[in-house]
Amino acid sequence: MIRRCALVLAAAFLALPAAAQDSYPSRTITMTVPFAAGGPTDTVARLVAEAMGRDLKQTVVIENVGGAGGTLGAARVALAKPDGYAILMHHIGMGTTPTLYRRLSYDPVNGFETVGLVTEVPMTVIARKNIGANTLAELTALMKREGTKINLANAGIGAASHLCGLLWQNAIATQVTTVPYRGTAPAMTDLVGGTVDVMCDQTTNTTEQIKAGSVRAFAVTTKDRLAALPDLPTVHEAGLPGMEVSIWHGIYTPRGTPAAINERLSSALRTALKDPHVVARFAELGTAPVADAMAMPKAHRDYWMADIAKWRPVIQEAGQYAD
Repeated sequence: MIRRCALVLAAAFLALPAAAQDSYPSRTITMTVPFAAGGPTDTVARLVAEAMGRDLKQTVVIENVGGAGGTLGAARVALAKPDGYAILMHHIGMGTTPTLYRRLSYDPVNGFETVGLVTEVPMTVIARKNIGANTLAELTALMKREGTKINLANAGIGAASHLCGLLWQNAIATQVTTVPYRGTAPAMTDLVGGTVDVMCDQTTNTTEQIKAGSVRAFAVTTKDRLAALPDLPTVHEAGLPGMEVSIWHGIYTPRGTPAAINERLSSALRTALKDPHVVARFAELGTAPVADAMAMPKAHRDYWMADIAKWRPVIQEAGQYAD
């Protein structure tokens, strides 16, 4: 009788992890955004987190942990308990970090499980409104002529605006002075104020400034024009096809997070990306949710691995590494 009771208790104990997974989530989930509040990744994260929370029937709170090109926030999630309550919203920087950074406190590839892609955001080439150029060709000529006298703002090493800046300088075969900030919001503030000259950033952060006339826009970095900015030419139309790039976002959990939890988060993500408010707001910001097939763990990982391979030679050629 004693042996039977012991076996029953042992079985019940072993079943606890599965039961815990079945009840997931039972409390608030923290979504870390590795950039400052008010930036493009933060904007995407807040829209998606609110919609995911409704499907999960738990609050998904945003925690901004900026600095070091997104690696501080990424490290926090990579080193967190793999129970589904610490998740990461990150952008294309996940594809460049493995090459860009030589020393990190976490494994930038094997430290994470993938949940799903969220959106691919176009970039815009913008400048202070009194820059003295009206077309991208004129802006290119100005940058070639002035060289390092031109200040190119970005949100920090490894940020989307930094990566676009690398492509931009490569496309025009000209080096300018790079001015890194601790986030997109302060960089945009200085661009609007005329302290810096040019920037290449995501439509989620620039569309409203462009429409308000606070900055001068020259092109969008996609093959097709955007419905939100129909008068803005593409970089191909403007004569710089080598600048075509979009900034993808995805959700991650710490390595070792159970597959059932990742799938539950992925399911909530796919539901969130169909939410009418999310779809409409994304459209206003010049982007759209990814298709269902891309908002799944395996598709996300495959896309991520391909992007690491794509960016490695670009970063190596530029020689811009972060310690």
